[in-house]
Amino acid sequence: MIGEILGDVQGQDATRLRYEVQQILGKKSGRRTLLARDLQTQELVVIKLLSFGGDFEWDSLKLFKREAEILKSLSHPLIPHYLNYFEVNLPNIRGFALVQTYIPAQSLEQYLQNGRTFTEAEVKQIAKALLEILVYLHGLYPPVIHRDIKPSNILLSDRSGNSIGQVYLVDFGSVQTVLATETGTRTVVGTYGYMPPEQFGGRTVAASDLYSLGATLIYLVTGTHPADLPQKDFRIQFEQAANLSPSFSNWLRWMIEPSLERRLSSADLAMSTTGSAYAALEKPQLTNLPALVVGKPDGSKIQLTKNGDSLEIIVPPTGFDASILFTGLFAIVWNSFILIWTIGALSAPFPVNIPFAMFSLPFWGAGFVMVYKILFHLFGRICLRLNPKQISLTWELFAWKFYRPRTSPRQSVSKLVYIPKHFTKDSEGTRIAVPAQLDIWVGVKKYQLGGISGAIKSEAELEWVADELSDWLGLPIQRE
Repeated sequence: MIGEILGDVQGQDATRLRYEVQQILGKKSGRRTLLARDLQTQELVVIKLLSFGGDFEWDSLKLFKREAEILKSLSHPLIPHYLNYFEVNLPNIRGFALVQTYIPAQSLEQYLQNGRTFTEAEVKQIAKALLEILVYLHGLYPPVIHRDIKPSNILLSDRSGNSIGQVYLVDFGSVQTVLATETGTRTVVGTYGYMPPEQFGGRTVAASDLYSLGATLIYLVTGTHPADLPQKDFRIQFEQAANLSPSFSNWLRWMIEPSLERRLSSADLAMSTTGSAYAALEKPQLTNLPALVVGKPDGSKIQLTKNGDSLEIIVPPTGFDASILFTGLFAIVWNSFILIWTIGALSAPFPVNIPFAMFSLPFWGAGFVMVYKILFHLFGRICLRLNPKQISLTWELFAWKFYRPRTSPRQSVSKLVYIPKHFTKDSEGTRIAVPAQLDIWVGVKKYQLGGISGAIKSEAELEWVADELSDWLGLPIQRE
């Protein structure tokens, strides 16, 4: 086809022949991608050509027309611009052509095939640039979902100063609008290895593009196609093949989460400055993070120990204060009275003494609870522990441990919810202050720090712990 001139021809009107084919950029069943010169402007353009043939499918034409319509409606400097759309009726080719601007840049796939490797800092720059494009696409009405994000559909221009270069998203041949999905128009498209589980069923949402982006970034940091990496529970196991900082690894794991409910839900959320996702893209990290014991804000006695594999938060005993003195005196009086009552009940004739003695049991229980609270206030501690396998919150007094709630699988941690200090009213209309609270949701269970009955009372300490958990887990802080 090189040298052929294409154009919006009706009845072979030569005045409308316009695009001279310079090169064939790509070719697959029923489709060709051509580099051509616009004879009117002398600029290079890209022509996507869909031809009728023995293997032609009407779904292909539907997607082709949809690509043209959506590309025509887009206006973003890092997405090719729509230029023209016409029918091709030549002796050797019949079909349709979509003309778009030409971007003089190589794809990430070409860079990888040529042996280029990407550092973590470079991959973060690429991720940030693509997220900004997705924020634009997903923010349209209806939202536009690319559905085929992969290295061959991402172009990277030459390096410019400290920047890795300009990043472009191309090939909207699989594009889908949420409105079309909701009205039942579903076509399974995409590329194996980059498609999230829901896309195999014809369902796509904004988070589907985030999965594909995450898989693409994993290809860049490992040099291995995602489909060739080991999987466990449908999750790509990339950690052993890449030397990444813990925070960035956590963020990538969240991007490629097979479950829609636990995956990042939007590009906006991934870029959110209140979560650790954006921080993972912005801040330099140590690849081998040693165990750290930090104690901030100033004056805090909470111990926080973390490394790439585990995190432990220890809230020490509160210690002696005036409230404990009052509770202790009340407990002494209470238990002394119950002791005298029980001795008196047991001194009665048998079996009359048995019901009276048993009547005292609930009061003994209340007395022991008061003693436990006093001892825990003075000597107990609360420990939150996370490792690759599980999460646990224990209340520890001497050799006793109480789990509140029981341990749960680490991979089930779904969100962090921070509720700042606020006020409410009781049944009589009295204004009551409610302390700040941090909830770690694991499935239907939650591990609570702060709040009325939580471990941490200081709002400054709770915000610090929330930031540390967000960074280590790779989860944003959702504020209510």
